[in-house]
Amino acid sequence: MTPEHVAQQLIRVGASLLRPSEFTECLGVDGADWEPFAAHWDDLAPDQYAAELGTRRLRRYGHFSFTPADGAFEPVMHSAFVQPEDSNPLYVDTDRHFEPLSDAFAKDPVLQRILTLLGQLATVLDDADVWAAKVTPFRVLASADDAGQPTPEGTHRDGVTLVTSLLIGRHNAVGGKSTVTDLDGHRILTTTLREPGTLLLGDDRRTLHGVSPIRPRDPSRPAQRDVLVITFAPSA
Repeated sequence: MTPEHVAQQLIRVGASLLRPSEFTECLGVDGADWEPFAAHWDDLAPDQYAAELGTRRLRRYGHFSFTPADGAFEPVMHSAFVQPEDSNPLYVDTDRHFEPLSDAFAKDPVLQRILTLLGQLATVLDDADVWAAKVTPFRVLASADDAGQPTPEGTHRDGVTLVTSLLIGRHNAVGGKSTVTDLDGHRILTTTLREPGTLLLGDDRRTLHGVSPIRPRDPSRPAQRDVLVITFAPSA
């Protein structure tokens, strides 16, 4: 599937899925590029807000400004993460403070290519002079007696235009089914992101999304699910 096909599917049904081979072909990367990129997930920080809900989750957060006219992405000064009204019901208009992306992560060529690809798709969905691109790497952990909740808020919107979830890796995990519905709850797409490099995309203005809990396949060892969530919205 080409970026053009993804864009058409987003316009037609509101969601799309890129398989790893399709995604890496679009980016022009291979295993030699992917391994050091995935290593950034070993340098995330605890999410204290998720911990208050009983979920063990690690994350960081970065914010970029994207100008389609010249294709440039510029880092925005680090600040609180705030989701708008009519979005995540747990944290609407709540300031949440997360550790910023490391310099190495923010400047990683793979991230820059991902942002460029997603920026091209966002501009198909809406016309804006400047976009806000928010980058959040997550690691969700689970044990035999403690399920991991990728979306403790349940099925929700993020209050943006384009929302994407890229699987970086999963270890000893079962579950984690992703579901995208329309705003009335009718199912559009259901999939379990199993292979690193699988990318799920949605037009967040028209859809809701959520992920079921993960549990360890082998209960004697922890389960882990690493994803990269990137959203695009017209800059305020």
